[in-house]
Amino acid sequence: MKIEIWSDVVCPWCYIGKRRFEQALATFEHRDEVSVEWRSFELDPSRPARVAASLVALLASKYGRTPEQAQEMLDSTTRTAAAEGLDYDFERAVPANTFNAHQVIHLAAAHGRQAAAKERLLAAYFTEGADVDDVETLSELGVEIGLAADDVRTALAAQTYADAVRADEAEATAFGISAVPFFVVDRTYGVSGAQSPDTVLEVLGRAWSDRHPLSVVGGSEDTSCGPEGCAV
Repeated sequence: MKIEIWSDVVCPWCYIGKRRFEQALATFEHRDEVSVEWRSFELDPSRPARVAASLVALLASKYGRTPEQAQEMLDSTTRTAAAEGLDYDFERAVPANTFNAHQVIHLAAAHGRQAAAKERLLAAYFTEGADVDDVETLSELGVEIGLAADDVRTALAAQTYADAVRADEAEATAFGISAVPFFVVDRTYGVSGAQSPDTVLEVLGRAWSDRHPLSVVGGSEDTSCGPEGCAV
């Protein structure tokens, strides 16, 4: 069973959703037969590589809130993340364009390290205040998960995976995905947002049942009951 997850590395609910999904998958009876693929989605494709404003200022401007209200939004999200075991530090967060980061995730996928790349980039942004657009920073993070620094630099210089990122985003548009995280299970079920582990587990169960319909053993009408009565 295949699960595709559209998300961004600077999306706070995407990291929370990742943890909740992992909790659900850990308790799913058929987890060893599930493959997970991370797909690219940019919350703000037009964001410049370098942004001078703070995250609080950006949120206040985007949502028409006061700085105090924007700070409360961040504080509330931080508390929610903490409940999932995540340590958000928005004061250190560096607002950045994420196109390069998504390319690194595709590069990592080519080396069988996609899941590690996704986790490392999320932690780098939300906890460590890393600039996830900076090539040297991305190279260092790549080395930590087993990639060669030169491979990261070369791929970003050549924009090797730019088309792959755009293809993911085009497919998201085709699916009608406008917010993330968004989970697509076997191209049949969609789960929008950071839903509870129980909700995710229920969807996994439905999708699994669709793939593995009940096999009927027997079939004798002499030992069963139907609308017309029972065989006697």
